[in-house]
Amino acid sequence: EVQLVESGGDLVQPGGSLRLSCVTSGFTFRSADMSWVRQRPGKGLEWISRIDSDFAINYGNAAEGRFTTSRDNAENTVYLQMRGLKIEDTARYFCTTVLDGVPYKGQGTQVTVSS
Repeated sequence: EVQLVESGGDLVQPGGSLRLSCVTSGFTFRSADMSWVRQRPGKGLEWISRIDSDFAINYGNAAEGRFTTSRDNAENTVYLQMRGLKIEDTARYFCTTVLDGVPYKGQGTQVTVSS
């Protein structure tokens, strides 16, 4: 069974930092391209980043140069380091992957940026 389990979300003040983790199981992680997306209140899914199996990385506008993604194949885990958090970064953050044409997404982790 494919599982994606995000963690690391929290309540943080503007300007703060968080590192989100997504621990995976049930598939060959080192061969999978992994993405982070988020859903802000009342909005649709917004793509943040993707890190490929060859460690190539692409970022969407949502990253704004403040977010960094990485992966640890030994731990079957993908990370999202977020710095300079803004109130508008408040969202539920998900890691996702597509395996044999089937999309998978975890339950997400909540990030709330508030003073």
